[in-house]
Amino acid sequence: MTIDSLLKLAYGRLASQSDTAQIDAQLLLAHVLGVSISYFFTWPEKAVSDSASEQFDTLLARREQGEPIAYILGQQDFWTLSLETSKHTLIPRADTERLVEVALELQPNGVKRVLDLGTGTGAIALALAYEWRSADVVGIDFQAQAIALAQRNAVKNNIKNTRFLQSDWFSALADEPLFDVIVSNPPYIDPEDQHLSQGDVRFEPITALVADDHGLADIRRIIDGALVHLVGGGWLMFEHGYDQATAVRQLFSDKAFKDIATYQDLGGNDRVTVGRLA
Repeated sequence: MTIDSLLKLAYGRLASQSDTAQIDAQLLLAHVLGVSISYFFTWPEKAVSDSASEQFDTLLARREQGEPIAYILGQQDFWTLSLETSKHTLIPRADTERLVEVALELQPNGVKRVLDLGTGTGAIALALAYEWRSADVVGIDFQAQAIALAQRNAVKNNIKNTRFLQSDWFSALADEPLFDVIVSNPPYIDPEDQHLSQGDVRFEPITALVADDHGLADIRRIIDGALVHLVGGGWLMFEHGYDQATAVRQLFSDKAFKDIATYQDLGGNDRVTVGRLA
């Protein structure tokens, strides 16, 4: 079969399963053939071998079952980086780039020390380390598999000013100097949220998604820990749920943080809330 005919069949198979059927199919076929998507527009009538067609069909079937493209391909772009992905960690998303943007806006001249709590693939830590080349950026995660993945992503992107440590939030940081900025995309979904049974999150690790107290338990714990791990005047920054901004601002206020503010994501939803330690 030709590239064009394979893609048309794939669009039909995915149309009822994905809002991004066309780009999904193109990404999967490009992965199998080892080409860029632009290749398809130049050579739509080029024949695809039987073995490549079979590989494409296998990947397509996984996508039909709802498995995220990032897990099927084993990689995801984030910021200026190409990151290896794993089912042990969340998929880096475009909305999370807003957390990186806010950090850069609030500290345009850079900082000395940064902590990323719940680093996963290392996406946030590596993006900030890329932008703040003189900073010492530490990423922590409870999962050993996530630490190994983040370390591989640092090597893959040739980012050398990062360290990754296995830790239950702040537990392994007693001997670390204070941080100028702490960032986190923690678990923040209510365990009863119906969205947990929909879309990509069905395939992501539940421990990285949900938190008690209507999704606020880990945010509360991080705010408490930040009191003894931030320098005076240092920033704490969270990604959180679209409907949690008011609650997160109150948690900041309860601990006497100042300059508390919420920022919106690409869709105009409240997504990032920050506070400065008094």
